[in-house]
Amino acid sequence: MGDGSSGPTMDLMRSEPMQLVQLIIPIESAYRTISYLGDLGLFQFNDLNAEKSPFQRTYAAQIKRCAEMARKLRFFKEQMRKAGLSPSTKSLRSGDIDLDHLEVTLGELESELIEINSNNEMLQHTYNELSEYKLVLQKAGELFHSAQSIVAAQQGELELFNTTEQSVERSLLLEQEMTMDPSKQVKLGYISGLVAREKSMAFERILFRATRGNVFLKQTVLENAVVDPVSGDEVEKNVFVVFYSGERAKNKILKLCEGFGANRYPFTEDLNKQFQIISQVSGRLAELKTTIDAGLAHRSNLLQTIGFEFEQWNFLVKKEKSIYHILNMLNMDVTKKCLVAEGWCPVFAKDQIQNGLRRATLDSNSQIGAIFHVLQTKESPPTFFQTNKFTSAFQEIVDAYGVAKYQEANPSVYTIVTFPFLFAVMFGDWGHGICLLLATLYLIIREKKLSSQKLGDIMEMAFSGRYVIMMMGIFSIYTGLIYNEFFSVPFELFGPSAYGCRHQSCRDAYTAGLVKVHPTYPFGLDPKWHGSRSELPFLNSMKMKMSILFGVAQMNLGIIMSYFNAKFFGDNINIWYQFVPQMIFLNSLFGYLSLLIIVKWCTGSQADLYHVMIYMFLSPTDDLDDNQLFIGQKFFQILLLLSALAAVPWMMFPKPFLLKKRHEERFQGQSYARLDSNDYPPEIEPHSVSHNHEEFEFSEVFVHQLIHTIEFVLGAVSNTASYLRLWALSLAHSELSSVFYDKVLLLAWGYNSIIARGIGLCVFIFATVGVLLVMETLSAFLHALRLHWVEFQNKFYVGDGYKFYPFSFASLGQDDE
Repeated sequence: MGDGSSGPTMDLMRSEPMQLVQLIIPIESAYRTISYLGDLGLFQFNDLNAEKSPFQRTYAAQIKRCAEMARKLRFFKEQMRKAGLSPSTKSLRSGDIDLDHLEVTLGELESELIEINSNNEMLQHTYNELSEYKLVLQKAGELFHSAQSIVAAQQGELELFNTTEQSVERSLLLEQEMTMDPSKQVKLGYISGLVAREKSMAFERILFRATRGNVFLKQTVLENAVVDPVSGDEVEKNVFVVFYSGERAKNKILKLCEGFGANRYPFTEDLNKQFQIISQVSGRLAELKTTIDAGLAHRSNLLQTIGFEFEQWNFLVKKEKSIYHILNMLNMDVTKKCLVAEGWCPVFAKDQIQNGLRRATLDSNSQIGAIFHVLQTKESPPTFFQTNKFTSAFQEIVDAYGVAKYQEANPSVYTIVTFPFLFAVMFGDWGHGICLLLATLYLIIREKKLSSQKLGDIMEMAFSGRYVIMMMGIFSIYTGLIYNEFFSVPFELFGPSAYGCRHQSCRDAYTAGLVKVHPTYPFGLDPKWHGSRSELPFLNSMKMKMSILFGVAQMNLGIIMSYFNAKFFGDNINIWYQFVPQMIFLNSLFGYLSLLIIVKWCTGSQADLYHVMIYMFLSPTDDLDDNQLFIGQKFFQILLLLSALAAVPWMMFPKPFLLKKRHEERFQGQSYARLDSNDYPPEIEPHSVSHNHEEFEFSEVFVHQLIHTIEFVLGAVSNTASYLRLWALSLAHSELSSVFYDKVLLLAWGYNSIIARGIGLCVFIFATVGVLLVMETLSAFLHALRLHWVEFQNKFYVGDGYKFYPFSFASLGQDDE
């Protein structure tokens, strides 16, 4: 990749140089041209028919055709999901598939599958009805048989009970019964069926009320759930038999059965007929079962055949639909023989695009080749960064704040290092860092397999940011070694402690009685500090000062980046009237504070830095006395204070007047300039003149600069204080880890019981994972995110650009319609 025209520069600092291109494509080669550009994936098309509705565009019929095929494919996918099958992930791209043939194939398969489903549903419905009918015959037969047995037993008892002295009365009663009119005898009817068990009590109650108690209901509970013929779901049901008298009662019962969804089935009292019907139903069920199984096997084979080709068909349909969607964005020229396309592409892709155009012309046997024409424009191009799987996650963190303006400095270059480092400052424990690293190494090692699977929302988020978490784990190990904490336990990894007991009676928990017996601990915190009485004051002081140093350093980096932005765009006003006063103001106050911290550390002075900074403003001319850290400090402080005060009007007033003067000089007498005249190439055009044909509003510019100045002055204080979250979260993480270790693990280990130790170990593990490795990780991540978005990026990052979204077939497989 020698020059810019032959390959990408892979410069993550600034966007790839982009150009607006016009393509004039003959109609006969338009389809192949768009297809080859989709394979290349380096051209973003602009919609030249935005005023037209989708139905008014040239290729609306082809898109409707592809949408219909996509609907059939979604139908196949749903059927495979219901059958427990999944499409084959094997790539079957052995040859080209004709779209017309595919459309016919999909239509035939859909018709066949719909017919199979319809027949299966009908057979299944009949099977479920016969299954219920068989159960009704069996259970109702049992009811009638038990009732007849009871009646026979009662008649036997009555015969034994009748005595000779009651014979006269008995004969009179018999004579009365024989003389009764047969037409007046009551004939009871009955209705049998099944009702859902959850509705059975309500069914019985309403049945009683509707007939005023003139019915007799008998129910039997079915042990197993049955498949309802109407809904197809398994439902627990009861078999019921209702005895009634009269047509009115019958009609009421029938209406109630319909209202409660009770399925009614005929029943006969004749035992012979019962057995005959049961045998017929059983035979019919066996036949239906065989037929249903054969249909399901045929359906499964058909779905497996579809599954082998599904991914290929799906990709082809998506590809065709995307090609015609792009063709609908092109404009037809006046001759109706060419299509005109406009879009953005990287400068390095010019040769590749032209090769694709020539190839499309040859393959379509077109007599006229496509024309590639670079247009001059003052429209802001899209932003395009060449990222890989490592840098893409960091780029997404920046893009979540705002996409970089075209050719603006990209914060993700520094975010790759500073983000995990600031996270690790708050999360410093090399034991916890190893846990994070091992978890992400598992994701990285299995990334090929996991990338093809559908993960949950949280797991998908962790997988996409696996390299960010890996860097966070590595930096956490580094800062944990500096803090000398392994699950809050210190180790003498780099040699013995520099301190020892003066005599045998001293204890390690106190610094009193400790003397320096070895050279200074070579790396990180001396393990003797842990558990001592001065541990907390020492760590508080160290981490607080360290947080200020890191914050001032990162804010200075942000202001320096604004200088490189202004220099790249050729904007000297921003260099002299924004970058310079901002550097002076920030470093006159907080840069000086950072210098005092370093001097105090190096000299071992006991000066009170709070006192120095407060009285630098309140009484700058007073003597410093014991708080003096170096010669000439008083004069130096007065000079810095005056510089900071001078920097405020320097930032506020000159820039609006200079912008107004430049606008008047540049456009005076140019009302009739050529339309294509352009003082700046589009890729290096200053932001301040990008809208030079607009009216210059001095009051608006002045108010904007006033707000910007006040925001920077107040933000210099608040942003520096905001970096103290590094100290606060680091202290909280360390203390939580120490509490879990001392009050859970060591306390449980003090018992002789194995059960108590096991419980303590389990509580310690769950607390460490749940609180320190999940909640604390998320908390430190969000705080590091805020420090980058607010404290760092607002010093130089505009973030009002838009991404480069090229037309590419590679992205079709990632999108679910």
